[in-house]
Amino acid sequence: MNNDPVLRLEGVTRRFGSGETALEILRGVDFCLRPGELVALVGPSGAGKSTLLHIAGLLEAPTSGKVLVDGKDCAGLGDAGRTRLRRDTIGFVYQFHHLLPEFSARENVMIPQMVAGLSRDEAGQRADQLLKMVGLERRSSHRPARLSGGEQQRVAIVRAIANVPQVLLADEPTGNLDPQTAAEVFGQLTRIVRATGLAALIATHNLDLAAAMDRTLELKDGVVLERRG
Repeated sequence: MNNDPVLRLEGVTRRFGSGETALEILRGVDFCLRPGELVALVGPSGAGKSTLLHIAGLLEAPTSGKVLVDGKDCAGLGDAGRTRLRRDTIGFVYQFHHLLPEFSARENVMIPQMVAGLSRDEAGQRADQLLKMVGLERRSSHRPARLSGGEQQRVAIVRAIANVPQVLLADEPTGNLDPQTAAEVFGQLTRIVRATGLAALIATHNLDLAAAMDRTLELKDGVVLERRG
């Protein structure tokens, strides 16, 4: 496996407003993610973890600094280029699953694949494989309202990897779940990262989950430091 970073942030700042009232959320963030890594992002509420994930995922532009995906500087990309790179290279999982309520679990996993150009049959076959990977093959025809919170989040995770991204960004993916269900979902997420070679950055307040990851980055006072011990 190539061990070159698939995501790198260099000197990233994010400022809201201007002048004396400007709010500086990120003051110069540097870090990288490599294939197969499961990395925790921790920090107090309001520290800017979601902002950092949005910038890393090309949903938001930094005030200054560079975001490099697979070695390519994304600064010069237009909206279409950023959208294509997000679709093909980056997967997202949020605290709330954001599944489409009128579609089944299987259809929710199929839709991003069909948007990317796969046929309905191809998308359905891959959706079946992914749902089986997380033990939901017997629930694939159910709409989200008929799934438990943990099942919904597992569908959200496999939907995020349906287009075979290189990077997975997750913002408190177990935050709405009870401790036992959170541990089960995190276990599934870990197995997927190990099986696919994804680089995963997981924002979490759960320090037990963070301790189970390969390493922990702490966002504090606008900078990221690697947390030891």
